[in-house]
Amino acid sequence: MKLLKILVPSLLVAFLWSCNKEVEKSPALPALEPLRLDETAGSWTPVILSNNYSLQVPLAAPAATTSDAYKAELTTIKNAQAGLTKQQRDVIAYWSVGGVIRWNQIMRELVARYNLPPAPREDGTYVFPDAENPFADPAFPFANPPYAARAYAYVSIAQYDALKAAWYYKYLYNRAAPYTVDASVQALVPRTSLPAYPSEDAVLSGVTAEMLKILFPASVEQITKLAADQRNAALWSGKAAPSDISAGLALGKSVASVITATGSRFRTDGMGNAVGNAALWKELQDSVGFGDFYKSAQIPWLSLESPPRPPMLPNFGKVLTWNISPAQLVAERPAPPPSTSSDKMKQELAEVKKYADNATREELRITHKWADGAGTYAPPGHWNHIAEESIVNERYSEVRAARAYALLNMALHNAGVGCWETKYYYFNPRPSQLDPSIKTKTGLPNFPAYTSGHSTFSASASVVLGYLFPDRAQFFTNEAKEASMSRLYGAIHYRSDIEVGYSHGVLLAAYTVNFAQSDGAGN
Repeated sequence: MKLLKILVPSLLVAFLWSCNKEVEKSPALPALEPLRLDETAGSWTPVILSNNYSLQVPLAAPAATTSDAYKAELTTIKNAQAGLTKQQRDVIAYWSVGGVIRWNQIMRELVARYNLPPAPREDGTYVFPDAENPFADPAFPFANPPYAARAYAYVSIAQYDALKAAWYYKYLYNRAAPYTVDASVQALVPRTSLPAYPSEDAVLSGVTAEMLKILFPASVEQITKLAADQRNAALWSGKAAPSDISAGLALGKSVASVITATGSRFRTDGMGNAVGNAALWKELQDSVGFGDFYKSAQIPWLSLESPPRPPMLPNFGKVLTWNISPAQLVAERPAPPPSTSSDKMKQELAEVKKYADNATREELRITHKWADGAGTYAPPGHWNHIAEESIVNERYSEVRAARAYALLNMALHNAGVGCWETKYYYFNPRPSQLDPSIKTKTGLPNFPAYTSGHSTFSASASVVLGYLFPDRAQFFTNEAKEASMSRLYGAIHYRSDIEVGYSHGVLLAAYTVNFAQSDGAGN
């Protein structure tokens, strides 16, 4: 499989998100002019870092703006601005939207590019992507929904903690931006009074690139270039001096090092065991030992792919969550689905059959809108896309935008873990397994039915976004309910999968909202 390369920055970022891989372009976004600077963000509660930034990620004081060294830096900026090319001005315009927004778009594109299930070998067996050999066939990673949810969460949290540390140092040292210090330095982005040291752009470039290079190692070259472009844009625009940028880059990399260090949560959260192994796959297939309900079910789930594919990430339900203990996760597990031999299941199966055979044009539209299958940025990415409009419209500062994505993606990760724990505990078959005449509208996921991942993800996302943007809470709820029903319209899930998954997602999201309510940032 030939690896596709990330496009170099342009004013528009393309996204792959429909089931037929049509390309949707993000609308042109305005340059960031934050309504508030969030001066106290350095005191907000970190997610992974400690509160003692000066000990954990120290940053020395900058030279005075009256020093000869700093004056030389101002000359560097003015010389660069005097010879800016159109391409360089385009880079400035691209990153002027805000680094948090742009990196989220870039990450969604990465997820879409790598969200491709491995093909079987000639003998009918499957080889899985290898992080130690990311350029092999199949390329690493397979960015399926659980992998994507975890990746979005770690990157967003790393950005958020790094920017809180940056804000701490900004207001500790309080060095003004070059365009404020020297009137002959042009401001090629909207002016603010935000201190420049360390550069928030450089912090973001450092922490994000280091995280993405681990999560998407085959794209290291493109990630590195994008990060350099962001730093260059900060310099060329007059908002950051070279020392602001070097300090920010060092801080961002330091935060990433803390988060990904040997023995860290990132390295020991259970993701390394999520794929399982041949013995586990056989145990699942032989109906042995997975939950009391599973032991008694007449018909367990089976892969309907040909040749049968090992189930997707059967141990993802054991991966650590954010703000939820393993015991709490089990306590929140939904009650069993209807038995495969019950009248209730027969009724639900008949309802699925009805939609499979007689879906309306509107129901088909909804099905495809929310398909989020192979070659897309997955359901968690869809909700990141939805969040973008509100973050931009509210004109959030970089640190507050990072908080919004961090909270959203913590909840989406929790939803994925809770849903997968439920799926493999009950191991319930898909409708088309019980009735082979049922033909799905958008493909058939290769894992058990109960509960619906779309419903759990969407409910959790809508609760967190409704908390952050209460004026749009009903919109988010409506979107989440539509996403849930799309899986019934597409003949992929029973109604119980959808309704119980939605309720489960709401419960899990409450843990993230509880954290947000006490993190010191306000709403």
